[in-house]
Amino acid sequence: MDAALKRTPRVYVEHALAAGKDVALDKALSHYLGNVMRLKAGDTVRMFNGQDGEWLCTIHELTKRCCSLRADSQTRQQISLPDIHYLFAPLKHARLDYMAQKATELGAALLQPVLTEYTNVSRIKLERMRANAIEAAEQCNLLSIPGVREPERLGAILDDWDPLRRLIFCDEAAAVSSPLTVLQGLPSGPVALLIGPEGGFSPAERGRLLDQPFVTTISLGPRVMRADTAGTAAMALVQAALGDWR
Repeated sequence: MDAALKRTPRVYVEHALAAGKDVALDKALSHYLGNVMRLKAGDTVRMFNGQDGEWLCTIHELTKRCCSLRADSQTRQQISLPDIHYLFAPLKHARLDYMAQKATELGAALLQPVLTEYTNVSRIKLERMRANAIEAAEQCNLLSIPGVREPERLGAILDDWDPLRRLIFCDEAAAVSSPLTVLQGLPSGPVALLIGPEGGFSPAERGRLLDQPFVTTISLGPRVMRADTAGTAAMALVQAALGDWR
């Protein structure tokens, strides 16, 4: 990417983007561009919406309450995320923020909080999770952000599972072996990654997971990791074996 373009401020919007299309931003984004980034009329901004690629836009008017821009040229075409769902037991605020950011950076297409018997956090601010995903996408030059679903019990998720989607279960009790070898032996197709709570899964939950024909277990090595660390490590492995790192 051109160095000057890389330094151009970048924001996510929910407006359609196309050549010559006018875009009106809300008060929050207008404040960010005017007061935080110190931009003014005539300056340029890169915008993306997860569907239409990235566009270079020119500011025509910028006040405290609104900002009007026009899309001039497309800088990058839209590309699709790998079909990887990221399922995780919720954590406390700071670590949940980290988990959402890293899953986004690593290319997850969906964030699904999962409530288990040992989950310590039951209330989740989905807007905060989405805001963290958007911030990560803006800062890392990503073109898409993952979808965010409402929390759901593990049992209900397994009841409604699409058997064509392989579920990768990070099992602390699994025999230590190369997770990359296991993953590379799987056929291509949609996958999901399941990360448990700090206390792991209950015996009943683990037993049910191991009974499912669509579940593949992997070990993350001889050391016990915190859930947010395990999630980052596992996402990297899945991307390397089954995603767009190949």
